[in-house]
Amino acid sequence: MSCCSKVICCGCSHGTIRGGKASLDFPCPFCRKSTRIIDEDVMKQRLKRVGANDPVAMYQEGTFQFEDGNYERSFEHFIKAAELGHVEAHNLLSRMYNNGQGVEKDNGKAIHHVEEATIGGHPTARYNLGVYEWNNDRNERAVKHWIIAANQGDDDSIKALMEAFKRGFIYKEVLADALRAHQTAVDATKSPQREAAEDFFRQIDKC
Repeated sequence: MSCCSKVICCGCSHGTIRGGKASLDFPCPFCRKSTRIIDEDVMKQRLKRVGANDPVAMYQEGTFQFEDGNYERSFEHFIKAAELGHVEAHNLLSRMYNNGQGVEKDNGKAIHHVEEATIGGHPTARYNLGVYEWNNDRNERAVKHWIIAANQGDDDSIKALMEAFKRGFIYKEVLADALRAHQTAVDATKSPQREAAEDFFRQIDKC
């Protein structure tokens, strides 16, 4: 994520870092401001974006609050982000309603938010919705959700489809089509730049 709350892939982030390697100072790919700033400045910038009703900044602040165990404050930020259309915020709200984190447990609202995330194209949310359907003996609907999620590259959905195949709920040809579509989706996310970035960030984690 850039300093101005724009989401970028790891390959683009790595490319920007390499561009400023000589001076150990590199610009934000979007606003071009220097990213050589301290944590306090980062927080101020994030809160500034929250005040501007930036859904990405609200979601990010929610994740920080969640990691610190401040579930109620996290919930408040996720709700605002979701109202502004942030798909991942809907997905996490579903979990919070399901687990009673920062809010009273509410299965109906948990399903509502996972459905909203699914409509927004979130593959993990669609997998989870498939699990919900499966657990409620709506196996055909579950399989449909898993096929769509597998087409988006979701690994858990492939595992679920394999289990459904073993139990006789889908044909071999359907599973084969899902496997091919899943591999195509996974391959589409690969690039030399992203592979270089993954190696770079792995090396940092080892330090």
